[in-house]
Amino acid sequence: MRKATIRDVAKKAQVSISTVSNALNDVAVVKPTTKARVLEAAAALNYTPNLMGKQLRSGETSMISFFTDSVAGPYFYTLVEALSKAVEHYGYGLNVTLTNDHDVLMNTLRGNTADGVIIFNHLINQTDVAQIKAQHIPTVMLDRMASGYKMQSLIFDSFASSYAMTQHLLSLGHRHLGYLAGYPTSRDSRERLAGFQQAILDAGIPERNIVILEGLFEETTSFKAVQAYLATHAQTQLTAFLAGNDLSAIGVIKALNQLGYRVPDDFSVAGFDDIEIAQYFRPALTTVHNPIAQQAEQTVQMLMAMLNGTPMKAQHTLKGELVIRQSTAKV
Repeated sequence: MRKATIRDVAKKAQVSISTVSNALNDVAVVKPTTKARVLEAAAALNYTPNLMGKQLRSGETSMISFFTDSVAGPYFYTLVEALSKAVEHYGYGLNVTLTNDHDVLMNTLRGNTADGVIIFNHLINQTDVAQIKAQHIPTVMLDRMASGYKMQSLIFDSFASSYAMTQHLLSLGHRHLGYLAGYPTSRDSRERLAGFQQAILDAGIPERNIVILEGLFEETTSFKAVQAYLATHAQTQLTAFLAGNDLSAIGVIKALNQLGYRVPDDFSVAGFDDIEIAQYFRPALTTVHNPIAQQAEQTVQMLMAMLNGTPMKAQHTLKGELVIRQSTAKV
């Protein structure tokens, strides 16, 4: 069955197309009786206005777009849900574009099909950032420092948090430590590794006492990395592992348990983010609390301020907080 058009509504209500448009958009120039006749005709024909055309004319979409290359894991579940609730509070909807294709990402961004965008995608490079700035698309960048006209950034202080957690492990007497690194393209991953290394350096711990494994922020990858390392280093002197996130830390603990080790008696293990399961896992996971929901809410507040023309500082940093639980102990 053919979809009804605005012309069909006008014909049925015996009015002009412009009158139908004014009636459906609640423009005051239409008489109440005429408006009622138009609404009755539209309902009878099951007419749906062309929202895309309306958006093109007004220049507004009432949508915010979130661009990411992953929605896997508890961190992103929490972030996307909190973003959705935050934009809804301001009367907006949320589009989530998940892609690992750079051309798709940039073409969609340049299409400017939303009033503002939030970007947490590691495919973005500095040339891309310059292009986004040039188009004056209201943008908040996550996981990278960026600023400019209609562009702001919100980051988590991963370096300081990692430094503090490493200091905690050192304060427990650990002098041989392993680190499970995340994705090399992730700013948070690089900063957490750098914070760990700086704390080790400042403490005067020899580099030979440190082992860096690839965990990729994943439970399974971290599990395999630890098992493979211990299979070839049965007499390891390591007494503690710091993982790039909580999922990675959980993979470490499961690997140690399967090999017959006990946490924290044989190894201390710590992570990052303080995802919900961290407090219920056994042993309960020592971690760095990352205020993920607050990150989402503040991101949306920044974007709304840009859309409303309210001046704000260009770069914002959220602090982490150590949460000490049962997975770490003194040597």
